[in-house]
Amino acid sequence: MNARRTRTLLAGGAMAAVLAVAGSTAAAAADSTPKPAPTGDGAQALCKRVPRIDARIERALKRLDAGTDQRGSIARLQQRLDNAKKAGHTEIATYLQDRLDFRKSLVSILKQRQQDLNDVRSWCQAQRGAKAAG
Repeated sequence: MNARRTRTLLAGGAMAAVLAVAGSTAAAAADSTPKPAPTGDGAQALCKRVPRIDARIERALKRLDAGTDQRGSIARLQQRLDNAKKAGHTEIATYLQDRLDFRKSLVSILKQRQQDLNDVRSWCQAQRGAKAAG
């Protein structure tokens, strides 16, 4: 790269930095009035997303509970762990055991989320009914 091109790039970068700092300072000075914090908890958005979240949890649980032919299943990881132990690969077996323990705990976490999501679904339906009645 030649010296002129390097100087041009450096000068352009410096100018952009100066403009960015000046612009943010001017914007902060112009908008110095404090804004109230948003009071919404995102309930409407969550109510809209309940079916997609439920489908995602179902898909994950189905994959975890699948057989040895399904990638990501507990059974397949257990089979890999057994193979590593038979081959005497203790480091690999330790790594796979940690992954298996996490994956098994993930099932209970997902089932709890599924229960929580059912409670959210019920709440959303009750709110929809209350709005229609009120």
